[in-house]
Amino acid sequence: MGADQSNRLDRRTLLWSAAAGLGAMALPARAQEQTESVMAVAQSPVRNNVSSFRMLDWQPYFSNLRNGAVLVDITSRALHFWSEDGQTYLLFPTSVPLSDDLTRRGRTEVVQKVVAPPWRPTPAMKERNPEWPDMVPGGAPDNPLGTHALYLSWTYYRIHGTHDTRKIGRKSSNGCIGLYNEHIQQLFPLAKVGTQVLLI
Repeated sequence: MGADQSNRLDRRTLLWSAAAGLGAMALPARAQEQTESVMAVAQSPVRNNVSSFRMLDWQPYFSNLRNGAVLVDITSRALHFWSEDGQTYLLFPTSVPLSDDLTRRGRTEVVQKVVAPPWRPTPAMKERNPEWPDMVPGGAPDNPLGTHALYLSWTYYRIHGTHDTRKIGRKSSNGCIGLYNEHIQQLFPLAKVGTQVLLI
């Protein structure tokens, strides 16, 4: 890595850490306690293609936190999670669908949790890409669902990991919401079958 690139990474890390620190100082004390996990994400290594996003409160989007709540903001390309007791708040960058016709918005819920999920293209995907395999087994390095997946009540829609980290922060999916594998691994044990999900 050249000196210019190293300096650029150091400046990005500094700016990201400074922005996260200023945001934390502006929060009430209770919110600061709840944002430890968010700050851990903010202090992780800087990655390309991560869009800007901000912390949100759950009340404008959900009437309660029964079973926890996930909000996916397609515009800011961010996933927000609140635990049922309100003590855990996570904020992750995501990939989002390529186009509006692939995008589904509204309320759904987690109906299944799968470790090492197998991937099967939808009929529409197979029609567009007949050369694609009928199935990629779970755990395969080229599996588009990564290490873990939360299946939603909408057919074919998932919140899942990805091995292709270039997709995060971009319009790059066929409808699903993608996370870095390490982020879906953090979210997976906290989300329950029945966790509320809202895509806006």
